[in-house]
Amino acid sequence: MKNSIWAALAAASMVIAAPVQAADSAALEEVLAHPRRADDAARDQYRHPAETLAFFEIEPGMTVVDYLPAGGWYSRILIPYLGPEGRYVAMGPDVTGASEYMQRSGGNLKEKIVTQAAEWDVNGGARLTGYNTGDELPADLTGTVDRVVIFREMHNQLRFGWLHEDMLAIRKMLKPGGMVGITDHRMDEDAPYSISDGGKGYLRQSDVIDLMDVYGFDLVGQSEINANPKDTKDWERGVWMLPPSLAGATDETRERMLAIGESDRMTLLFRKRP
Repeated sequence: MKNSIWAALAAASMVIAAPVQAADSAALEEVLAHPRRADDAARDQYRHPAETLAFFEIEPGMTVVDYLPAGGWYSRILIPYLGPEGRYVAMGPDVTGASEYMQRSGGNLKEKIVTQAAEWDVNGGARLTGYNTGDELPADLTGTVDRVVIFREMHNQLRFGWLHEDMLAIRKMLKPGGMVGITDHRMDEDAPYSISDGGKGYLRQSDVIDLMDVYGFDLVGQSEINANPKDTKDWERGVWMLPPSLAGATDETRERMLAIGESDRMTLLFRKRP
């Protein structure tokens, strides 16, 4: 079974074209070089924003949904990059009954994203909208979205039980042929599901592909842009022991974790199936 999965993935990768260049690479380079990203830029070596957004074929003027933007690392790139003709939608799950932390970080995005954008000094960029799946889907988002991006959050969708409602909403928002770009922490394919269910932050790439297929999305691209072979994926406290979280770090372990860098990540692109 394992061999057949890898054979299928290998066959798929042979027919997938190299990542396209963003339609306005100069605009993206300007955003990435902006002084306000001085602190964020330290993560570029692990997250490869220019290559990742090009792979997801995101262009200025698009309507893009960013799932659980959290601290806003990608928000501070996407909002100015999409520009005044574009639209940025911060999407979150239904956090009813969730922990206080999740209520703060993922709740009430309709109001929160405007406040955060002002703090980030990105108000001159795309029009802003916030939406949680516990709310009614705004009519102007139905069938109008070009891209949905899920950066390192699918493991949370699974472990907190958000995935089903989120995916139904995402399908409603996307245009015919609209696409979903995913990055997430990647577990080895031969690892047992008990440590690949998102509980430690890691998922098997084949499981993500299968899940997206169930919800009506076809794999159209996969990339090693965000791979990190130094990540051994056997951390007692999960992926959060690596940067940037460094959970439980001590003087003894901190330098080792910093030398490894951020996690090994899958980078996948899916198209909505009719």
